[in-house]
Amino acid sequence: MTIALQYCHITVNDVDQALAFYGDALDLEVRNDVASDGFRWVTLGSPTQPGLEIVLSEPHAGRSQADGDALQELLTKGVLPMTVFRTDDLDATFEKVRGSGAEVLQEPIDQPWGPRDCAFRDPSGNMVRITQEPKA
Repeated sequence: MTIALQYCHITVNDVDQALAFYGDALDLEVRNDVASDGFRWVTLGSPTQPGLEIVLSEPHAGRSQADGDALQELLTKGVLPMTVFRTDDLDATFEKVRGSGAEVLQEPIDQPWGPRDCAFRDPSGNMVRITQEPKA
């Protein structure tokens, strides 16, 4: 038996703004863009992980009004779980993402537990960390 992660969902306020961040700044490619009942679900992925996709959608997409409202409140507070990406060149990735206008939370630093990382907020306020494993 094998098992692998296929989808990871990120809730955003505006799918088009999120596409500019995740697609343009992080170089993820759009794999699917589906509209239904006035909402969109956009999947993105990296060529280095063809079987894994990130799904961007708004809080009320496919949810009840009450559930969408609760998720919107958490998104507004900035307390939804962070997403962590890995890169082989943290400094170049940091500069590209910073150049996109994203809010910088932490410039690249060496963490005491090993990796070098940095942090941003996406246009909806989600925390995004980018990490690079220590060089051997």
